[in-house]
Amino acid sequence: MKLMIVGATGLVGRHVLDLALAHEGVDQVVAPVRRPLSAHAKLVSPELDFEQLPEDADWWQVDAVICALGTTMRTAGSREAFARVDHDYPLAIAQLARHHGAKTYVLNSALGADPNSRFFYNRTKGALERDLQMIGFESLTFVRPGLIGGQRDEFRFGERMAIFCLSFIGPLLPRRWRINPAENIARALLGAVLTREPGVHTVESEKMA
Repeated sequence: MKLMIVGATGLVGRHVLDLALAHEGVDQVVAPVRRPLSAHAKLVSPELDFEQLPEDADWWQVDAVICALGTTMRTAGSREAFARVDHDYPLAIAQLARHHGAKTYVLNSALGADPNSRFFYNRTKGALERDLQMIGFESLTFVRPGLIGGQRDEFRFGERMAIFCLSFIGPLLPRRWRINPAENIARALLGAVLTREPGVHTVESEKMA
């Protein structure tokens, strides 16, 4: 299998990349990035500007895509910038990959994703899920983690505090609301690609707690 991983430098994406490179069922990984990745015999990592995607690059020709691309409102600086990273870029990548023959797409979405949500974050994630279903992938999976556990490169105070609190009360909560370790999310993303079940599927947060 030839697999594309988008967002391979992020917390979840790094785990997906490591798993994919080590898996015997994955022959090659294409990981388009803004900053270089460490070299690996199975890895192709073209550097690009997500605002200007090269539509005819031969590395678009993959069997499947895992998208773990995302940002925060604070990092993005505005709702418009956030929507570009968390909606427009993943959608554009999906369209180009499908045009070049990809049959499977797996998205790292979010708990509560709903295009009709009152909350902008959930509404953006839900709109992306809705729009991806219009592209025509044979297998489409939405992985919806809650609070993601793991060590990020960037410091997110609110997230750190929430993880600290949940580490104590987590066992008392329903599995849906517990911390989802990044490696568990990565396994769910890669697992959906490897099984390639036809149709549209959702992996909820309780399965990754």
